[in-house]
Amino acid sequence: MTAHPVIGRFFAATLAAALTLSCIAGPAGAQSEPAPPAAGAGWVHAVTLMGQPKYGPDFKHFDYADPGAPKGGLVRLGAQGGFDNFNLVVSGLKGDLEGGIALLYDTLTTESLDEPFTSYGLLAEALRVAPDLGSVTYRLRENAKWHDGVAITPEDVVWSFETFKANSPRYAAYYQTVAKAEAAGPREVTFTFTETGNRELPQVIGQLPVLPKHWWTGKDAQGRQRNVAETTLEPPLGSGPYKLDKFDPGRSATYVRVADYWGKDLAVNAGRNNFGTQRYEYFRDGTVLVEALKGDLYDFRAENIARNWATAYDDFPAVKDGRLIKEAFPDRGNGNMQAFIFNTRKDKFKNPRVRRAFNLAMNFEEMNRALFYGLYKRIDSYFYGSELAASGLPEGEEKALLDTVKDKVPPSVFTTPYKNPVSETPEAVRTNLREAVRLLREAGYEQRDGRMVNKATGEPLTVEFLEFQNTFERVILPFSAQLKLIGVGTSLRVIDQAQYQNRLRNFDFDVTTGSWPESLSPGNEQREYWGSASADKPGSRNLIGIKDPAIDALIEKVIFAKDRPGVLAATHALDRVLLSHDFVVPQWASNVSRTLRWNRFAHPAVLPLYGSSGFPTTWWYDEAAAAKTGAPR
Repeated sequence: MTAHPVIGRFFAATLAAALTLSCIAGPAGAQSEPAPPAAGAGWVHAVTLMGQPKYGPDFKHFDYADPGAPKGGLVRLGAQGGFDNFNLVVSGLKGDLEGGIALLYDTLTTESLDEPFTSYGLLAEALRVAPDLGSVTYRLRENAKWHDGVAITPEDVVWSFETFKANSPRYAAYYQTVAKAEAAGPREVTFTFTETGNRELPQVIGQLPVLPKHWWTGKDAQGRQRNVAETTLEPPLGSGPYKLDKFDPGRSATYVRVADYWGKDLAVNAGRNNFGTQRYEYFRDGTVLVEALKGDLYDFRAENIARNWATAYDDFPAVKDGRLIKEAFPDRGNGNMQAFIFNTRKDKFKNPRVRRAFNLAMNFEEMNRALFYGLYKRIDSYFYGSELAASGLPEGEEKALLDTVKDKVPPSVFTTPYKNPVSETPEAVRTNLREAVRLLREAGYEQRDGRMVNKATGEPLTVEFLEFQNTFERVILPFSAQLKLIGVGTSLRVIDQAQYQNRLRNFDFDVTTGSWPESLSPGNEQREYWGSASADKPGSRNLIGIKDPAIDALIEKVIFAKDRPGVLAATHALDRVLLSHDFVVPQWASNVSRTLRWNRFAHPAVLPLYGSSGFPTTWWYDEAAAAKTGAPR
């Protein structure tokens, strides 16, 4: 399980208590294995992939939320780019979605941020999982309603599921093994799966944002029929803790807390959604975004540029006097692959030797010294930073899994642990560049007049780096200089975010930066990330274009793993095979989230174990602090 395709990260956790299960599951129809605690247990208030839920049916609030938190005040959040869409359904396919729109909608369940893989009822008061994991039924809360007072019904849930699946490639991939949704009673909805034994599907379904059928199938104020398959700037009807109050297209959007929000007294919401107003402010350029924070035009920034963290703030008066707080929070319980990714649909990137040559040419060690102030480490796994990352050579259950695809994977999977090239000395740099040239020659290239060209066609090997923020220029230029030494021609194209998204949706790029966040419960999303079926679907997350039968088989082993050791073995095997193909040039990462905030806010004594700072969900406006700092504008 990982990020919901639109609404955000599923902050998973480190291992807590493994289920006493056994074996790796096969595809649908395999021998029945012990199921998660909720399967066949009747109606339950929560479902988890690990042990038992931390919070019982009568819990009052999450430990990391303060039910006594004051309500009110304004928080301003900064975003880069713009927006022209309030429609979740076509997000990722059409237009640029406004970043706060998820505040309008409740989902069937919500995740706890201080325990592993556990979902509690939100719109649903309870759920019931079939013993064979072939279906799940959700029972809606009787008082759940839309902002116009209309009750939320099973028909809304069914319509939402069918609409997302029919109109969004990402949702279609995410829910590809959910055969149907149907009303099962006045407040019950049953989802039937095309397979049995998939332990995370009940929780995946719980992430579904529920939309108001009566609003989307009705007419707007001008009498025009609404179209859920198109972008819209009409403020949509929601059910969540906030509603859209006003907006300036492409520039800002303001959400206000709903005073009579139906779910305000639920235990899962106690101490959350404390701000009276949340405003999203948009800025076209990353450099302007930094200066806007300094100018007190928004309140909170997650700083992901090492140079800024090291140099842009310490001499700033507001930091020195404590009005602007610079603080790092630990990032736990999730992994990530961020990398320069190759579009393998293009012939020049189909050969793994070519792709490895690019990795050999990148001098990360010099980048880290000169550009990143030594703040980063090199990523060496698709699940970097978590226990799911492969290491050493395969053994035991992992090796047994790899043996089943031995004829379909590179031999190095069994003999050589993956390592990125290291360029710590001038001698190492030269050695790596010589090896890169050797690999390119093996791939059918040769150097002519200082350029690397295809021996058969004479076509030069060139690459265009595609980005939407100019901050990456300082990284790509030294990388380009190294590539030039081995005869590879490069160019950098920085375009606006809307154009960038369109080109990615249509796989119209050579190389770009990609990022795949991973929870500690990988599952169905792996099909969209790396699966053959998603490679040619516009808007999918398989940007690389991977079509590999061994990877497809290992993805299924991950999804159908029946216990924690099985998840680890299958994910290690998948990670190892992905790495062996050199689909990407891994970039860099840190184990902390570096943030800056204007000192107007307070937070509970306990922060989420796996949600970094928890800002702004469980924080609140601090009148005393704001009096010293000054009120936000």
